[in-house]
Amino acid sequence: MTAWHETPGFAIARARCMVFFNMHLLLPLAASFLFVVGLILIKRAGVAGVSPITTLLVTNLSSCLAFSVLWSLGGTFRGWPLLWQPAVIAGLFMLGLTLTFAAIERGDVSIATPVFGVKVVFVALLLTAFKLQELPMAVWYAAVLATIGIAMIQWTGRGHPKRIVFTVALALSAAVSFATCDVLIQRWAPSWGAGRFIPIVFWIVGLSSLAMLPWARWDVLRQPHVLRTLLLGCFFISMQAICIVVAVAVFGDAARVNVVYALRGLWGVLLAWAIAKIWGGAESEHSSAVMLTRAAGAIVLTSAVILVILSSRSAG
Repeated sequence: MTAWHETPGFAIARARCMVFFNMHLLLPLAASFLFVVGLILIKRAGVAGVSPITTLLVTNLSSCLAFSVLWSLGGTFRGWPLLWQPAVIAGLFMLGLTLTFAAIERGDVSIATPVFGVKVVFVALLLTAFKLQELPMAVWYAAVLATIGIAMIQWTGRGHPKRIVFTVALALSAAVSFATCDVLIQRWAPSWGAGRFIPIVFWIVGLSSLAMLPWARWDVLRQPHVLRTLLLGCFFISMQAICIVVAVAVFGDAARVNVVYALRGLWGVLLAWAIAKIWGGAESEHSSAVMLTRAAGAIVLTSAVILVILSSRSAG
């Protein structure tokens, strides 16, 4: 892999983090929880009348501001001829986020969120295809377990076949987009440095998003509780994106990062069910048997995470 453009102190800190029980995996763990909480809040904002374009615009602009902080990590601007690299990442990120919001708008959070976990398989396949990393068999076993867990969760939606198929198709498309994004970040970011590549990616995201302004709806945001819900949801989505992108760009461990990130399937079932029981929502309409089956699938996903973490520690 290409050498990093980073300060000596930052390189030492990164190495220590990798050695100390692969603590960089705490980043995708935090991201898995933030992602689900953010989606639940955004789902509630959508029910209140916030349009998907408005949500996408606010999320992209907040991500642009948040990722600008990473400029302090340092790096090297590779020049205008290579600007197409962060531009490709920006396009994939925006596409993936658009598909994500479309999936939760059309279907249940407890269906869409675990299906996003198929990203684990796509990342493993792409890393192998690009010859960026030789993956131990444990990661492949974990990817298979994650897929089984996702299939169990998807199977519980037979009561609404058309909605489930559409939700799953959107979620899978989002997973492909984000998986490609992660692998290309691992491939291209080292030669720039995380402190240059990542902020430039999200500056492109922010500038491109301004084209959505004519179609954004601000009237519903005059209601304080709707505005708070949307802003908080977008904030959590931005923070989880920082966790994932930094974990991949700085530590270059996209396969294990994404298996741990698949824990969002567990949180997606448990949190969506609990919150729906309190505040109402589509999950409250399902029987206990359906939600328990989804939870069982999420537990299989968790087993995949444990397998990867154990393989990481033994490899370290």
